[in-house]
Amino acid sequence: MAIHSLRDRVAVVAISCTPFGEHFGKSVDDLIIDAVTETWASAGVDADAVDAYWIGTYLSGISGLTLSRPLRLGGKPVTRVENMCATGSEAFRAACYAVASGAVDVAMAVGAEKLKDNGYSGLVAPRPQDDGTRLSITAPASFSLLAPAYQARYGVDEATFRAAMSHVAWKNHANGALNPRAQFRKEIPVATIESAPKVAGQLGVLDCSGVSDGAAAAIVVRAEDAHRYTDRPLLVKALSVVAGNGVGTLDTTYDYTTFPEVVASAADAYRQAGITDPRAQLAMAEVHDCFTPTEIVLMEDLGFAGRGTACKEVLAGSFDRDGTLPVNPDGGLKSFGHPVGASGLRMLYECWLQLRGEAGDRQIATAGRGLALTHNLGGAPGDCVSFVSVVGTG
Repeated sequence: MAIHSLRDRVAVVAISCTPFGEHFGKSVDDLIIDAVTETWASAGVDADAVDAYWIGTYLSGISGLTLSRPLRLGGKPVTRVENMCATGSEAFRAACYAVASGAVDVAMAVGAEKLKDNGYSGLVAPRPQDDGTRLSITAPASFSLLAPAYQARYGVDEATFRAAMSHVAWKNHANGALNPRAQFRKEIPVATIESAPKVAGQLGVLDCSGVSDGAAAAIVVRAEDAHRYTDRPLLVKALSVVAGNGVGTLDTTYDYTTFPEVVASAADAYRQAGITDPRAQLAMAEVHDCFTPTEIVLMEDLGFAGRGTACKEVLAGSFDRDGTLPVNPDGGLKSFGHPVGASGLRMLYECWLQLRGEAGDRQIATAGRGLALTHNLGGAPGDCVSFVSVVGTG
């Protein structure tokens, strides 16, 4: 394997996240300023102390000026990155590599998105040129194909899979109800989830993640310098990004019951971090629950459940906040919301709070394991990119 581990070489010393939601009274500049200034203050630094910046945004800006203009940064290298729903994680990865390489001492990753002022629900982006073989369907329609495919392959009846989907939504909304920065802060009964209007296939409105505005930011330094900023840093244990071949539905062997890119990125991250039993070694996971069946499939792709067993594990409460491996204790995309450029860094923010024992009413009992995972998925089944990180306290 030619990708070398950054294990314990880079540390997160400050991180923050704005509340996610419908911020019609704030611009993307306002959200960036809020997240960045809070992060600077947490680390006890100012703009000049940061050597280089990365801004991740999918639709809300082009070039480094998206960040440098509102922050009035002069003479600083600022780079804009984009990798679909893994955009915020990509900004974090770039900042970590810059520090690990010795190119800079202090780097900052920022993610921001403003999705609620365009008059549409969901992502509105120009379709890239291609050879015409990609499916031209909505994201809910694409991910809805996971449910019947999984049921057919593993002999799970529709009612059982529906119950597991509903539990994912119920769990994540219950977690988000305890989170002061979540977009949706209200528990939702299972009956309400299951009676919601259908969007695509077996997916109802409440099986879909929120469309949000928000921003998040993190400062990273070399591990040996972390004590200058905090006595409780998060050490980066692994960073892995895998892009699929984009063949999608042209691949006759693809059956919509797995994301091969996730399997590959998880295996790579576990190798880098020295993880052999993720279910037992991880304290928590923040995963890309863009739709409820996605989270079910991810439990198997990430190695948290055996093939064909995720529904049983979900319904048993294994991934609840008080389960054996809490998943999305902050509410996930489903309840916290999904401003694309900020989501990856938002996940890291929850890891920061939980592993430091600062998550308040939603604090998990498993935090003492000291390791947390984040996962982003960009694209669609059979045609996507996957990012996995592992961070830890020791």
